[in-house]
Amino acid sequence: MNDLEPIRFATIADRRPLVIAGPCSAETEAQTLDTARRLAAEGIRIFRAGLWKPRTKPGGFEGVGAEGLAWLRRVKRETGMYTATEVATRDHVAAALEGEVDLLWIGARTVANPFAMQEIADSLCGKDVPVLVKNPVSPDLELWIGAIERLYNAGVRRMGAIHRGFTPIDRSLYRNHPMWALPIELHRRLPGLQLFCDPSHIGGRRELIAPLAQQAMDIGFDGLIVEAHSMPDNAWSDSEQQITPEALACIIHKLIIREKSASSGSLHELRARIDKIDDQLLELLAQRMDVARDIGRYKKEHAMPILQAQRYEELLARRTAQAAALNMDREFMRTILRAIHEESIRQQIELSGKGE
Repeated sequence: MNDLEPIRFATIADRRPLVIAGPCSAETEAQTLDTARRLAAEGIRIFRAGLWKPRTKPGGFEGVGAEGLAWLRRVKRETGMYTATEVATRDHVAAALEGEVDLLWIGARTVANPFAMQEIADSLCGKDVPVLVKNPVSPDLELWIGAIERLYNAGVRRMGAIHRGFTPIDRSLYRNHPMWALPIELHRRLPGLQLFCDPSHIGGRRELIAPLAQQAMDIGFDGLIVEAHSMPDNAWSDSEQQITPEALACIIHKLIIREKSASSGSLHELRARIDKIDDQLLELLAQRMDVARDIGRYKKEHAMPILQAQRYEELLARRTAQAAALNMDREFMRTILRAIHEESIRQQIELSGKGE
């Protein structure tokens, strides 16, 4: 994907971060226009609003649908802003393009469904419109890349990815766990792809938007997509994670933007220390696998099952508690332990099939 093009608009300066902002949902024409005017007054140039809103459970507000396209046209006409909305079906794509929407994004639930992604990709074939692809709800990097590849194969070249976090399996500070390692790996695999952070959905609470936005800038993200509402407390969907246009402007003004290519002697020294620690980690993991294979031999000799579920659960609970005490994230440690355990089991299964 070396020919991917960055998402640029002619009248927007090419600098970090590129900010896309607007309400979770376009609720009424008055709310949509009021929010857009206030964002435009703060210098925001791309207005986002959900028209079709897939909800986790039925009965909630599911968007105004195609009716809102006229409101987005009016936003463009009266403020000069570009417009963006989410699409989840070929009908959404057709309606959005006919409504002259400037940028489309694809939501996490849709990205998780290859059939839906292929339908959208087919509907975008031959269309010159930028598309942003959110990560799937689960931390599945290949599924995320697969969705991007389907669009690429359909001829979409102006494309970016939105990191909105992953559904946590237990209680967490965040609505969706950041798991920053996944978008970092996505960028390593697809270096020409722009990365946007959605701190509203990651945090789930407005007070977390500013620190998450700064973390994204520190990592080197290209832009932000933030939910801003004229009256966030009265929003019809996701009120807790929306902020006013003025609050957003304050957050953006305070962001510290570091050069991506910054380098210094001290940085090289710190990276050398990281390399040395990584070498030690690998040596320790190799020793752990040696012990795991010894355990596998013992189980084989004594006709014991390889998987000891209770022991594994106890290990997870103990080590994640230790990680928290050492200022490390529980979910991070759980992910590491799962990977180590899976490799230990794999090696013990392999050993059990040999005639030792």
